[in-house]
Amino acid sequence: MGRKEAALGIFKRGQKYWIDYYDSQRNRIQESTHSSNKRDAEDLLALRKAEIIRGTFKRPVKITFGELGTKYMEYAKGNKRSWLRDEQMLARLVAFLGRERQVREIYPADIEGFKLARKKEVSGSTVNRELALLKRMFNLAIDWDLCLGTNPVRKVKFFQEINLGFRVLTGEEERKFLASATPYIQDIAVFALNTGLRIGEILALTWEQVELEKNVLNVFAHKTHKVRQVPLNAEAQRVLEFWALGRKNQFVFYNHETGKPFVDLKAGFALACRKAGLKGVTWHKLRHTFASRLLDRGVDIVTVQQLLGHSTVTVTMRYTHTNLDSKRNAVAKLEGFGDSLVTSCTKMQQSKSKLSPIAPLSAASSYN
Repeated sequence: MGRKEAALGIFKRGQKYWIDYYDSQRNRIQESTHSSNKRDAEDLLALRKAEIIRGTFKRPVKITFGELGTKYMEYAKGNKRSWLRDEQMLARLVAFLGRERQVREIYPADIEGFKLARKKEVSGSTVNRELALLKRMFNLAIDWDLCLGTNPVRKVKFFQEINLGFRVLTGEEERKFLASATPYIQDIAVFALNTGLRIGEILALTWEQVELEKNVLNVFAHKTHKVRQVPLNAEAQRVLEFWALGRKNQFVFYNHETGKPFVDLKAGFALACRKAGLKGVTWHKLRHTFASRLLDRGVDIVTVQQLLGHSTVTVTMRYTHTNLDSKRNAVAKLEGFGDSLVTSCTKMQQSKSKLSPIAPLSAASSYN
């Protein structure tokens, strides 16, 4: 009887099953299950009826993907330094999924279509970042009671990312880059290479966080929500002392034309890379270079972890893959070791051969 009653509230629209029911106020509601499996529809209908009985039911909200995108960007601008990147990725998601499309009508199959279409244009890792943004948006929509049910992105498999090692700058590449960059890009790049700070941390750095007399920075990490101290070497101190001369506001690095802090320096960085003939280099690669150079010079990994602000040593361990020269030097120390073993074995064999051989006892003598 229960199964027959449930079936009355289920219908199919296209390839997906929908459920049809009344809430406690006798308002009729039709809700998509986002599934082509009837069993899923039966389970969802049973869940909604139970929620209505317990008084925990929340009526589905009608909201378009464009409206959700607007709400998300308001959230991102108030909580993320990298909101410009989110805005760029969101534009591609909206262009494919549709600005006027209801959020509750976005299915895993639609997201899979976006994934495959984008893969023809960009790398798998870039697609993964865009999918991660979409997943975050749906999670927030669920938290904000703008979307019921599960996150549809959870049913979409991300592309596998194969890490072939971290790109770091050689000394020659660094010289070419700095010679091709504008003065403010030069200063910020030198500062990054000598502090290991993320570009977001550098652009958000204020003079309140700088203790020049102690040669130390007090950096707030948005990822871990912790403050870490970063000592300043002579190169980093020189950059700060220069920018202190033209100080106009609380931010250390700012646009001299507008007097406001920099928001995004990707274009200027990319231009310097093109002039220097460098490929695969980004602001974050300077952080990789900082870590790799420390490890290459024998700094212990725990100290590098603390300087980078990583929560665990496991994350820092990734940078050990770049120190190929150190590994070559390490295995080179074994050269000649095998020769000494061969020499020792030869001497032992020669000494044994000089000993008089012991004749085996005959069977008869052994009993006499």
